[in-house]
Order: sequence, then structure tokens, then C-alpha cells
Amino acid sequence: MRAAVRGRLGAVRDRLKTVRAWLKTVRARLKTVRARRRAVRAVMAGCVLALLPSAWTHAAAADRLRTTAEAPAAEVAVVFGAGLWNGRPTPYLANRLDAAAELYRTGKVKVVLVTGDNSRTEYDEPDAMRTYLTAHGVPGKQIVSDFAGFDTWDSCVRAREIFGVHRAVLISQGFHIHRAVALCQAAGVESYGVGVDDAHDATWYYGGAREVFAAGKAALDAALKPEPRFMGPKEEGVSRALAALAD
Repeated sequence: MRAAVRGRLGAVRDRLKTVRAWLKTVRARLKTVRARRRAVRAVMAGCVLALLPSAWTHAAAADRLRTTAEAPAAEVAVVFGAGLWNGRPTPYLANRLDAAAELYRTGKVKVVLVTGDNSRTEYDEPDAMRTYLTAHGVPGKQIVSDFAGFDTWDSCVRAREIFGVHRAVLISQGFHIHRAVALCQAAGVESYGVGVDDAHDATWYYGGAREVFAAGKAALDAALKPEPRFMGPKEEGVSRALAALAD
């Protein structure tokens, strides 16, 4: 009799051990599922946060983008640098300059402010941009050069603070123009943007991907308003060019 009871108790203990083992497995799986859910939520939250600055630039520029034909009249067009090949504008920069030349020819703008990098003697974006514009019908006296446009924020702040530009048509590629308009608006320049078309090649896709990260810096620049890398004294190039037209 006792042996039978012991046997039954042993069987019950074995079943309890099996149940405990099963419960332990279930708990481990639940923890794994919860951990995965937390990881997915963290990734989703990170993606949302990463895209917020880009959403801000698009919202800020949403009603301020135009074609060259629809661009409002403004005294100044601002063309942002986009690199040189063997001292000449890259195809992307050439397309920006072509749009500026068209705006000048149609009387939409009176002065073209070219802003780019001249941090090295062997690399001079503004002079290359000037040469291209004069070859395409824009008089040299109506072109003003900003040699310290090291990034978009610097170009926008210097346009306002150094060159006295309060309203402008900005010219860049479609993937960059939202950020340019948002930053120039934040810098105090009433801005409209012309986004020029380009073939969707590797450079275009790279530029679009880069904008997601650049928008984060743009949001910080707009919020903190840092001084440009080089501010320098005020320049009268834009006002002189406009005055020359009035004479």
C-alpha cells in the first residue's frame, strides 16, 4: 500500500516538474516576445524621431516652392554651390545656374548671389559660378559672390546679415530646396524655392538619402541659430548692383 502511494506521489512530482519546466519555457518565450516587441517599438520610435526634422523642412517649404516660370519677382536669386569638376560647375550646379540665368533673362530677378566654398585657393565655387553665368548671358555686374557659403545655414545667414538680402528666390535641386527654404526662412530671409530637375542617377539618390541626416542639423541650426563659420564685415555688392540698375 505504501509503495503504491509513494509511486503515485512520485508520478505527481514528475508531472509537477514537467509543468514547471513547461511554465519556465512559456515564460522565457514571453520574455523573448516582449523583448522583440520592445525592440520593434524602439526602432519605430527612432525612425519617427529621425524623420521629424525632414518633415519640418518639407512643411516649412510646402507652400513656397515654384518652377522658374511660376517664381515670384524678387530682387535677388541665391544659388547654392554644388561642387566643381576640374574647376568647372558639376552638372548639378550647372542646372542650378541655368535656372538662375533664366530667371534673370525673364526679369524675375535683378541680381544673382552665388554662394559656395572657397576655403582653399585651388577650390573656388563662386568664381566658377560667376564664369558660367556670364557665359550664359548674365552681366558680371549683376552677379555677387559669397566666398564663405560653407553650408546652407551659413549661406542663408550671410545673405541676410552680410549682403542685406531680405527676400530672395533660392535655387537648388529638388532634394535640397526644402531644407534651403526652411533655413533661410529661419535666418530671416523671406524665401521662395525653385527646385531644378535632374536625372535620378546615383548622385540624386545619394543626395536624397543625405537630406534625411542633414535635416537633423538643419533643425538644430534653426533652433540654436549658431554664427556662421566666417561672418566678416558687411558687403555692399547686392545694394550696389541694384543701385546700378536704377541709374
